[in-house]
This record gives sequence, structure tokens and C-alpha cells, in this order.
Amino acid sequence: MPATSLYPERVAAVRRYAADDDLTGLVTELAEIARLNGGHWGHDGRRVTDVLDALPEQRRARLATALVERLEADDPADDAGALTALVTIIVRHLGADVPLAETRRLLDHAARQWTWWPPEQLAMLSRIVHQADGALPGPLVGSLRRTVLTGYQTSGPLHDLVRVLHEPLLNPGEAWADQLLAELPDLGAGWAELVGHALTATAARPTARWERRAGALLDHVGAPAYRAAALGWLALVGRPRTAPVAATYHPYDVAQAYDPFNAIALRGLIWLLAVATPADADADSARVLGRIVETSLRKVAGLGPRNPKVANAAVYALARLGGEHALAQLARLTARVTYKGTLKELNAALDRRAEALGLSRAEVEELAVPTYGLTAVGHRTETFGDATAELVVDGSAVALRWRNAAGRPVRTVPAAVRREHPEELRELKAAAKDVEKMLSAQAERLDRQFLAQRRWRFDAWRGRYLDHPLVGTLGRRLIWQVDGVACGWADGALRTVDDAPLGPADGATVTLWHPIGHDVAEVLAWREWLERHAVVQPFKQAHREVYVLTAAEERTGVYSNRFAAHVLRQHQFHALAAVRGWRNRLRLMVDDTYPPATRELPEWGLRAEYWVEGAGDEYEVDTTESGAYLRLVTDQVRFYPVRAPENTAHAGGGGYEQWIGPGGDPVAPLALDQIPPLVFSEVMRDVDLFVGVASVGNDPTWQDGGPAGRYREYWESYGFGELSATAETRRELLGRLVPRLAVADRCRVEGRFLTVRGDLRGYRIHLGSGNILMTPNDEYLCIVPQQSVAAGTGDVFLPFEGDRMLGVILSKALMLARDTEITDPTILSQLRRR
Repeated sequence: MPATSLYPERVAAVRRYAADDDLTGLVTELAEIARLNGGHWGHDGRRVTDVLDALPEQRRARLATALVERLEADDPADDAGALTALVTIIVRHLGADVPLAETRRLLDHAARQWTWWPPEQLAMLSRIVHQADGALPGPLVGSLRRTVLTGYQTSGPLHDLVRVLHEPLLNPGEAWADQLLAELPDLGAGWAELVGHALTATAARPTARWERRAGALLDHVGAPAYRAAALGWLALVGRPRTAPVAATYHPYDVAQAYDPFNAIALRGLIWLLAVATPADADADSARVLGRIVETSLRKVAGLGPRNPKVANAAVYALARLGGEHALAQLARLTARVTYKGTLKELNAALDRRAEALGLSRAEVEELAVPTYGLTAVGHRTETFGDATAELVVDGSAVALRWRNAAGRPVRTVPAAVRREHPEELRELKAAAKDVEKMLSAQAERLDRQFLAQRRWRFDAWRGRYLDHPLVGTLGRRLIWQVDGVACGWADGALRTVDDAPLGPADGATVTLWHPIGHDVAEVLAWREWLERHAVVQPFKQAHREVYVLTAAEERTGVYSNRFAAHVLRQHQFHALAAVRGWRNRLRLMVDDTYPPATRELPEWGLRAEYWVEGAGDEYEVDTTESGAYLRLVTDQVRFYPVRAPENTAHAGGGGYEQWIGPGGDPVAPLALDQIPPLVFSEVMRDVDLFVGVASVGNDPTWQDGGPAGRYREYWESYGFGELSATAETRRELLGRLVPRLAVADRCRVEGRFLTVRGDLRGYRIHLGSGNILMTPNDEYLCIVPQQSVAAGTGDVFLPFEGDRMLGVILSKALMLARDTEITDPTILSQLRRR
């Protein structure tokens, strides 16, 4: 409480209202105290609770229910958490003499909570109603079960009560569980027992005994019937809760979490699906399981992944299933999942499949990509009566295009198709979504192939990368080397940079082209080739940045400071590092040590490290509510042998040092000039990407320098300073693109900036951060870009995908060149301020 001197008069008021049995006045006074003390009912707050504890039991019960009524008001004016904490204190000493109506009202409130404390009183009150009514409401049973599963106690009255509560079978409030409970009565004998068996899925994997029992139960209800019902339920996993619950005791949004009791059943239902599905899994089963993996790993602030155990159960089921659809999901998820535990399960599943097929892991990943019904590269045609649908892959976009009976294009699905072919339409739309997801995963996999140094025989490569109906849409936009001759796909053939068709290549060796090791003239020629043939690469290849040792790095010898002293948003950096194959741990403001961000390169026998540490020392200013640092400060990049002892440093800094086990010896970092140029370049490119995306210097709203202005100097130096290699690539490309813009006469590239001449002001857009200075006095202009990667760039041709900042810079330039047409009041107020 900010002013403890208020307590004497507050306590006196509480005593007065209590003595007068003025319930309304007492509740109002307690709400005001709760607002002041924020839920801290110890120390001076104990004077208040002592007064309440002395009240007769029935009056305390009435007070508790009155507080509950206030909590559940449409617009409560108090601190809900603080008042809830007070209610739990009041009910601690309630006994069996509480009127049944008051007990039901308190339990009705408890049913709307994720969990409820104290558990002993919750059990006692629940038993009273259970004995009186013979049952408890489903939402209350859910709260009881969650309280048991998330609490620290392993036994007690509440545990004893929960063990005898068998109805409802699942906790209501989640879409999939509600659907199951609604359908169960009509499914017939054996189904409830089958779901009950799913609730015993508490181990990491099903035992042989569990599966035998599952098989017997499935024989009774029919495996095909179970599969049909389960797919309907599982398709709803992850949907928003159907009944809201409060999260008084939890620092995360419980509406986004899985109910822990239902999650046990969910794992069992997934295992049952694996038992019930034939050897060759159908597309629907594999698709549903793949989606469950992704939705179960979706991050919830303050919690982390929703439920990795459910995700792992779905991976287990996919690994058990045969057929191309299950294998495709495993391969896709391996390229997309970053959660370490589940990724380990995915890798193990693919390794087992590769061993069983007698193939390498890389070959299995290549062969696992289905065609999704595409009969030509990027194209599928389906007929629905008199209407025709075309599924077309255009770059990274997937579109469904329709023609009516007259052959004319129409914008929406014809009504006759919706009416007469609903199942075929559903499958086509699902296939389009699958194609979109697989395209993204395959682009990421291909982008990692530079360091893998894969080699293919020409005929195998052609089938997997050039003519494959799906992967071909990516492979035909890349540059390859066939027996050392660089070529790309254009006008229906493989062509060299001079557009000469490549001759017969049967038996040749194919590799992925990388600009390192090629002279500047050749690289520039390929960039011109892409523009000439309007090829948009799925990621930077011809425009890929190449990083070579600087003079400073030659002097330091074993470490690079090129990307040191930056301030990054931790969570954005963490997510991006995982996507790029780096191992990292979120740093908490605690007395603990952490390893650096690490990328292991076993093919090269190397490990790259990027040293980072937590920034700031003020809890909930420099951290999230759960204590994770919001920002990191960066330091050196180093290379070690892959098995060298790990370096660690305190979460908040203090220097890295190797942890040496008994009998071990320290291992020195490797000299940078001994690192293969390709490895050095690709690792430094990753680090440049981390800084370029996650730096607080990119945030146009940070002009004030963030908390207490402490990062203002960094923000200004990054936001308008020297260009990184990525920004230099952007600068070179803009030099070619600007003359083609509709506003080319108003734009030019000058040094670190794209300058734009408007009618109201002149502008300089920094090519690294996208931040804007206005002439004539370099006044800062804050424009927060849209979330769309390249919002407002019109028909400007960009030769590669993935550089969001390039799109942001172009969209800002196009807007500012026509600044008299700007209508946004926030921007206009800045333009007119002199």
C-alpha cells in the first residue's frame, strides 16, 4: 500500500461497517483498500483480514458472495486480482454451516476461474453441494481438476474428491471437448470407455499394454467410425475457448492455453488415431495431425508453447503412420518447428524413416514432398460439373481461379459447385492451404542448403527440383551449376547467363550456385539475367550478401566485433535465430548462466557462437511480467570445434568463459582466417539478419530512446549510421530500381539514403533502418509501416522475396513523393510542423 498511514482509518471504517452489518459499505471500503494495496493482504493488510476473520461464519459467507458479485459486475471499478485474493482469504475459515445458497454462489464463481484456492476449502464447499445435489456443474468440475493438476500438492481432500468425479468425462469450455461431449451420447456403447482410455495417456509414449487395450476398444466401436469422429474433434483443437475463464493466479492468458486435464485426453485420442489408421495415412489424418503440432507449439506470452506434450503426441502418431502424406507432414514440420524438444522428435522420426528406406536423410526430405494433385509445375485443373477450377502457384502465392460453364473467369466459387460438390471443394481448398505451407517450408529448407553442399546426379535433381510439380516452382527460380556451368530456367529450358540453352547433361553433377568465389562481373550478370527474365527468387541468391574478413577481424584474429554493441529485441531475435537453425535460450533476469546463441555445423566440424547478454536491470521495465529480458546487448562472433566445451555467461553480463568438466581442457577459439569462406560468410549473414530485423534502431517510435531515453544514442547511430552488408545490397538494387519508378524524377540514391522530393518537404530514407529525416533541418518523421511486407509498392519488380525492409522503403518513397495526397492526420501534423 503506497501510504500505510491510511490503514488506521481504513481499518476503523472496516470495523464500523462490519459492526453495523452494512454489507454495501463494507464491500465498497474493501474494494478501495484492494485498489490501494494491489492484493497485498499481509503486513498492514492483516489488520483488515483479522477483522473479517472475526465475523460470524454466515456473515463472512455473505461478504464473500457480495465480493464475488462485485467482481462479476459488468464494469468493475476495483482491482479484480486483489479482490479475488481477499475472497480466498475469507473462505479459508468457512465451515459446513454456510448456507447452501451462499455455497452455490461461491462455487459458481470458482467455476469461472482457471483454478481456485485454497484447495481444502474448495473441496469442503464442493462436497456440500455434491451431497445435496448428487452432482457438480461441469465448469466447476473443470476448475477442480485444473486446480489439482496445476498445484504443488500431490494429495489432500481436493485430490480425493476429484478422483470420484467422473462426469463430465472432459472439461467443458474448449471447442473440441464440447463437440465430443455433445456427440458422445449418440455414438453408442463403448465410446465413453474409449474416451476414458484416452484419459490414461499420461506417459511419454503409449505402452504395448495401452495399445492392446486401445485395439480391443477400437474393434468394438469400429476403427473407421472412430477415425471419422476423431478427425472432426481434432480439427477443432486450438480454437478459442467457448467459455471464458479468469486467470487470477497465472501470469499468462489462460484462454490461449490448453486445459491440462483435456490435454491428457487429447494425447490419448491422437494415439488412438494412430492405432485406428491404416498403414497408408489419408491426407486428412496427416493434415490434422500436422496442424495440431503447430497449434500446440504456438507461443503464449508468460507460458511458452501451449502444450509440447500434445505436439509430441501428434509427431508420434505421424511417425507411426505410413504413406506419403504423413511423411510430407514430418518433412514440412522439420523445416518449420523451432521448439527444441519437438524438433528432436521430428528429426528422430525422419532419421528412422530414412534408415528403413535405405536412403540419406536429405534424400528422404526431398522425396517426401507430395504433388498435391498438381499435374504440371505450379498448376492443377479440376472440373466440377460445368465449372473449372485452376490451382495456380505464382511465386510464393497460391491462388484458386474459377471459370463458369461459359468459360469466363469468375471471382467466387460458382453456387452450383458449392451446392453439388461440397466435399471435392473442401479437398481442393485444403490442398491449396497445404501447398502454401509446404512452399514456405521448402523455401526455408533450400535456403539452408548452401552450407549443406548437396550434390545431385542430373536425372535425380531434375525430377526433384526442376520438374517436380511443387518444388519446381522454387527450383526454376534459382541458379544452379551443372558440371560447373551456372544456369537458370527461362523460356522452357535451362540457360546460361548469356541465354544459351544448356546442352545434354545426363550423368552430370548439379550443385546450388552461391556468389562466393565468383567474380563481381559474373554476379552482376546473373542479377541482370533475373531482371531480364522477370525471375523473382524465393530468397536472396544472386543478390546474396558475401562477407569476407575485414582488417579489424584480421587484427583480432579469433573473434569478430562487426555486429557487437547492438540492442536487440530478445523475443524477436530468439524466434529468428530458431528459424535460421541457431540454438538459443531466452534469458531471464535471474542469477543464472546461459550459453551464447549457437549454430552447430557438424558437416564442417564447427560451432559458431554469437555472444549476447540481457540489457537493463529494472524488473517489468526491462523484462516481461514473467521476468524475461525484453532486450539484449550483442558482443562477439566466434568459431570453435563442434565438440569444444560450451561457453556460458551470467544472464545480465559479466563475460563468457568455458565450463570445463573434470579432466577436461579449455579449447581456444579458431582463427577466423582458418574458417572456410562459405561458412564464415553464411554465419555472418545470419548475424547481420538478426541485427537488421531485431534491432530497436528499426523502430520508428523509439525516437525518445526507449526506457528513460537510455538507448537514444544507439537508436540515432543505428537508424542513420553506416550501412550493413544487407543494406549495401539494398542500396545497389535500389540504384537499378529507382529509375523505373513512376516517381523516378523525384527520387535518387545518395550515400546511405534514398532521397525523395515531395511538394511539402524533402525526405531522406535511411537504407538500413527505413527511418526518415525531413529537409531542410533533418527533422525526424515517424511513419509506422503496415504489416504487409511490401505494402504500397505497386508494380515495382523485386528480384527476390524476403526483404521486408526493402518493401517498406519503397512504399514510403512512393507515398512521400506524393505528399500532398497524404490524408493520415498523424503524418500530416509532422509534415506541417516547422
